[in-house]
Amino acid sequence: MMGKNDRIVLPERVYRVFEVLLGLGGRAPTEELARSLGRKVSDIQRDLAELERLGLIKVIKEVSKRPELTPEGVEALENGLPEVRVLNALDALGGEAPISELVRESGIDDKELKAALGRLRRAGLVEIRGGVVRLIETDRTHFLESVSEIIKGLKEVAEGRYPPIFGELKKRRLVREVVSKTQVVEVTEKGALAWKENRVMMARVITALTPEIIKSGEWKGAEFKEFDLSIDVPTIYPVRKHPYVYFLQRVREILVGMGFVEVKGPHIESELLNFDALFVPQYHPARRGTDVYFVKGLPRLEGVSRELIERVREVHERGWRYRWSPERALRLVLRTHTTPVSVRTMMERGEGEYRVFSLDRVFRPDTPDPTHLMEFHQLEGIIVGRRVTFRHLLGFFTELAKELELGDVMFRPAYFPFTEPSVEGYIKHPKLGWIEVFPGGMFRPEVIKAAGLSGVNVAAWGIGIDRIAMLVLGINDIRDLYTNNIIKIRSVPYPKEVMR
Repeated sequence: MMGKNDRIVLPERVYRVFEVLLGLGGRAPTEELARSLGRKVSDIQRDLAELERLGLIKVIKEVSKRPELTPEGVEALENGLPEVRVLNALDALGGEAPISELVRESGIDDKELKAALGRLRRAGLVEIRGGVVRLIETDRTHFLESVSEIIKGLKEVAEGRYPPIFGELKKRRLVREVVSKTQVVEVTEKGALAWKENRVMMARVITALTPEIIKSGEWKGAEFKEFDLSIDVPTIYPVRKHPYVYFLQRVREILVGMGFVEVKGPHIESELLNFDALFVPQYHPARRGTDVYFVKGLPRLEGVSRELIERVREVHERGWRYRWSPERALRLVLRTHTTPVSVRTMMERGEGEYRVFSLDRVFRPDTPDPTHLMEFHQLEGIIVGRRVTFRHLLGFFTELAKELELGDVMFRPAYFPFTEPSVEGYIKHPKLGWIEVFPGGMFRPEVIKAAGLSGVNVAAWGIGIDRIAMLVLGINDIRDLYTNNIIKIRSVPYPKEVMR
């Protein structure tokens, strides 16, 4: 007597697939099986996977190849090879004709004509001089035999067979090989035996027991599918922002918590605010075309106050001792740093006590590589006040490193055109050693004067935030910070110390 454990219980949908497959002789392509069921191939894939898991069927992937004529091959078989048509045209034209006339007479285009003439020249049947093609009187037997062999090969391909010269025909693009992939389903010995012994049964199979099924009593007489705890659950990828976006948001939260206010500025900036107001002379190397994107097609900046122009002129001509050009200062560029935003803020807010920052994109001509981009982010800000000192700036760097859990900061003197004193802050990377991440300094009196302020001190900093993001996110290629590759994005974990 057959025991309960010997039964194979299938839901009706899966049972019908198995039943129809047996009716097709136990083996059939999935397309034929789906058609017999009146369903799509995609609709039965899950059922086939269940039958295969139970060992009742096996799914076989077969690859088949067949030869096929290309459009050029069809044309050659119907109207003759191009070289034969050219040869016939020359015969009709008396053995000599300009190339342009041969195109009309043979009915083939320039490209085919050049290839055909090349074959005829190699066969020693024609010569070309001054754009005129002439026949050479010689034995054509060997040429006609090769043509006959090609035509014979094309006919065999048209009949679905591979001729011995298939490779040669393929090189001439007269034929091609079509590869087809087919999925075939076949009943296994286990499946055939279980069906023969009537052990394959159809029943209601419950995979999830719900309150509705219990209340309705549908569970009575139904089969419960056993849980297979050995199967890995599918990985779920919930929607989330790019890790770099989260990092930048966290940096903004830290700075706001330290009393800073975020400010914005235009991407297209004048040289006046991008360089001149920062006491960078007009002959400085950083202002060359190799280091700056100059904007063409737009008019020069207008509406700039005469007072600002005169203040900047006085600062430059007195400090650097050269003839300053206001025309050059009004040219437009893609900003090379976000410090112009600080200059604008100082001009708007004037003297007082305030802290502002800007976190935005800047642009510099560069060759993209793992550490450089032409467009990247800069985190820049200022602390303005009558009692602001260099020590406040060092304290700010130390506190920011602490908030980002970057470790200890080491400071060393530095030089920047618009700050004095200036400093570079370094953090220690476990693999790369000490890395410079915190450049800054106190705005020079010339910068403060150009902005129209007096009696205040300004601590300024401009951080390449991308470099810090790479350290925090564990990324070795700066280009990955901006990638839209979903696989790479999913592989970057959110650091706990930053994303808390």
